[in-house]
Amino acid sequence: MTHPEAVIETEHLTKYYGPRRGVEDVTLAVGRGEIFGFLGPNGAGKTTTIRCLLGFVRPSRGSVRVFGMPPGAIDRSRIGVIPGELTLFERMTGGGLLDYLGRLSGRPAVRRGELLERFALEARDLARPVRHYSRGMKQKLGILQALQHDPDVLILDEPTEGLDPLMQQEFYALLGEARSRGRTVFLSSHLLWEVERICDRVGIIRAGRLAAVEQVEDLRGRALRRIEVEFADEAGRAAFELPPGVVLERAEGRRATVRAPATEIEALLRTLLSHRVRDVVIERPSLEEAFLDYYREGAGGR
Repeated sequence: MTHPEAVIETEHLTKYYGPRRGVEDVTLAVGRGEIFGFLGPNGAGKTTTIRCLLGFVRPSRGSVRVFGMPPGAIDRSRIGVIPGELTLFERMTGGGLLDYLGRLSGRPAVRRGELLERFALEARDLARPVRHYSRGMKQKLGILQALQHDPDVLILDEPTEGLDPLMQQEFYALLGEARSRGRTVFLSSHLLWEVERICDRVGIIRAGRLAAVEQVEDLRGRALRRIEVEFADEAGRAAFELPPGVVLERAEGRRATVRAPATEIEALLRTLLSHRVRDVVIERPSLEEAFLDYYREGAGGR
């Protein structure tokens, strides 16, 4: 049954390629005005999920809906796509390719001029055949063809591959603007820092199965904190006893590094009050820490 607020929705999505599993039992919903990160290593099932969303492959079982409709019934002019393996017509000029793909979209390229300026592509660049483009320029062209008709949904598979840092920043700014305008973004990536920076929620896929769907802040909040403690002397460090739930990572000289869940930070600090301590540094956990928890052996049985 379709969720009334979902723009993208899968229910028990499963796809097998013969005996090989692509994805299995993936259920998720992505709402209007949301940037949803789909995170996992290569081969985890990210691209298979996207191909099912776009109707390029049919599920073995389960369902996919975009705008409340199955892929075959979708008005494709409402969708912008950047494929993970970007393949362009190399003999066409950049401008000719954008014109051609713009006609296929069925919508006028209302944002092309703005995007050309933001991604530093000039008329002389568009006059050149695509085969003479660098990898970064080809990726820019891929971004332009996906966004130039101002679609309602963006489905992006590793969209920043080949972009230099400045162009990556510009792309992230565009996604933030799209969110503020009520657009929906489904972003597949294996870059933890990329998802952490721009996404509202993240789905973690592991060996074809969805291991978690959570708010980025909630997921990061459950990751273990790394705490570095400097004692007044080595004897003080040696006498320090760890509270329950706190794990010693390294101890050397006057310094000790421990890992602790957020719920045990207060207990750790109370214990430290009975010792002569010179310094305490608590690192803010990254999404990488939380992500790795799901990929460690026996992580919640997932």
